[in-house]
Amino acid sequence: MAADLTAHLQEYAVVKRLFDFTVAAVLSLVSLPIGAFIALCLWLEGKGPVFYSQTRVGRGDREFTLYKFRTMRDDAEAGGSTWASANDPRVTGLGVLLRRLRLDELPQLWNILKGEMAIVGPRPERPEFVEPLGMLIPYYDMRHLVKPGLTGWAQIHYPYGATIADARRKLQLDLYYIKHACLELDLIILLRTLGTFFLGSR
Repeated sequence: MAADLTAHLQEYAVVKRLFDFTVAAVLSLVSLPIGAFIALCLWLEGKGPVFYSQTRVGRGDREFTLYKFRTMRDDAEAGGSTWASANDPRVTGLGVLLRRLRLDELPQLWNILKGEMAIVGPRPERPEFVEPLGMLIPYYDMRHLVKPGLTGWAQIHYPYGATIADARRKLQLDLYYIKHACLELDLIILLRTLGTFFLGSR
């Protein structure tokens, strides 16, 4: 099945990396003033650090450190790791706005420039969730055949997921993307994501 899904990806690999690097570089420059303003607001809010880092699983099951602007209270996971939900009570007031506009994910442009992530791909999951999901959902590891993305086919078609059923549905969308990945599809997903930003909805 892996061969069927990724047979076309080698041909697209160079174009995709050029696309990812170019878009990430342009967005980094354009969003620099916005990022600086967000950092200042988070610092003034004083409810924790400005940036939040977390270990995620990437292509080939390799772990990497993902960066985001902090949107939750500093003690959000004092009781253990849990999935984020659409109306998560741990999210701060400023965090709600950042998530709605997806501005909390701007620091991941650095992950893309480093080559750990792509502009478009499956969202990277945390190691503590990957292992149980891999045992419960057939072909779950297939999503690690490509780099994880800042946005993706599943993200624009499905909201926050907090159940096994949600993870299974999102996997179906991720596998669709992996099978059909091309520059045209990446551009469609990117434009849909930018539309989410301008419309202010998630």
